[in-house]
Amino acid sequence: MLKFLKSYINVDTIEGILWYSVIVLVLSWLISRLFRFILVIFLKRKQRKKRFGVTTLKFIKNSIRFSFIIIGIFVIIFTVPKLREQATFIFSGAGIIAAIIGFAAQSAISNLIAGLFIVIFKPFRVGDYIKLDDTRIGIVDDITLRHTVINNFENKRLIIPNSVISTESVLNHTIDDSNVLSFNNFYVGIHADIDQVRKIIQEEASHLDNVIHHTLETGIEIDTVEVRVIEAKEGYIHVRAYIWLSEPFAEFKTKCTLLEAVHKRFQSEGVPMPVALHKIIE
Repeated sequence: MLKFLKSYINVDTIEGILWYSVIVLVLSWLISRLFRFILVIFLKRKQRKKRFGVTTLKFIKNSIRFSFIIIGIFVIIFTVPKLREQATFIFSGAGIIAAIIGFAAQSAISNLIAGLFIVIFKPFRVGDYIKLDDTRIGIVDDITLRHTVINNFENKRLIIPNSVISTESVLNHTIDDSNVLSFNNFYVGIHADIDQVRKIIQEEASHLDNVIHHTLETGIEIDTVEVRVIEAKEGYIHVRAYIWLSEPFAEFKTKCTLLEAVHKRFQSEGVPMPVALHKIIE
């Protein structure tokens, strides 16, 4: 193929070198697309046997594109006489150049290695719901050679370098068990009937979507909604409802729905409200 191109393009001129380079790079891109297409079909079949996941699939696809472009560049350098002569001259000082390139590209290399570790050890995968801190939370959308893409709940993409996210403590909601235990806090007056409060919360929670019975590894089944008194102080009683949900992505919405429904029931049934709310907030 290369001999065929060189028979029609004069690679001894600058214009010829440019045309030759463009064609080789385009061919490298097309071959990478074909190779990726074949590999995707192969990995999807293996994925049915749970040997490969979506994370591995996406990372390999991104790696193939990068690898073929690099190969294309090296092909251009070593098949064009003028470039090959310059490359030989440059590579004669390979030790110094390698040190310079290594220092300049250490960030890129660290991202690449961190990306490989993420794919191999799988602290999180594409599609997982993860949290790094209060502002960096969402669903893993993609893992590339350089960075990890997180789609947050405002439908905005967080682009985090692999070398950074690999050193962070990551809270993964869905890596093993997608069920989550949701803490729902309520405050009522000091003279409120605890049994009535518990009944209202449990009844309203039973109307929510995604509420489930949760079974521990020991085989013991936990009540769908467990309501406990956390503390009783002057002016208020702090009550917490523990609710198991099957859908972690809907936890915030579920908590808001329950809070509204319970508050309306408290008002309609005359449950005493707490006093000195500013003290609770403090």
